[in-house]
Amino acid sequence: MPDRMDPEQAAGNSDKAFEIGARLFDEQRFWEAHEFFEYVWKCDDVGPADRDFWRGVTQVAVGFCHAQRGNAPGAVTLLNRATRNLDGYPSPHLRVHTRRLRGLAVRVSDEIQARGNAHVRGFPRFPIVVPSS
Repeated sequence: MPDRMDPEQAAGNSDKAFEIGARLFDEQRFWEAHEFFEYVWKCDDVGPADRDFWRGVTQVAVGFCHAQRGNAPGAVTLLNRATRNLDGYPSPHLRVHTRRLRGLAVRVSDEIQARGNAHVRGFPRFPIVVPSS
């Protein structure tokens, strides 16, 4: 893909990587979004208490990528892991509507299991909290 971005070069810090990841997620470029969320998850400025949270955010993107590519078992597995990793975090948390993101993961996983395939239509937008002005 010619416009593929490297998180370290494109972002350089966790805040910028998160913003780019959310934008890529909204563009349904889930694999690339996952790379940026993973960068946040592993960034030095992210505390140990938030690592599972960012792992869960990353797993939602990867789960949606599997769904997009028709891999139903992979999608369901990753989305279930994501919900477990997001459990226990408040909503919002670190600019993410945690309950909404978790709910999206559950909805897509349930839809995949009910339909017997992973060709989900109408992926949701990333539930980012926009700072009030």
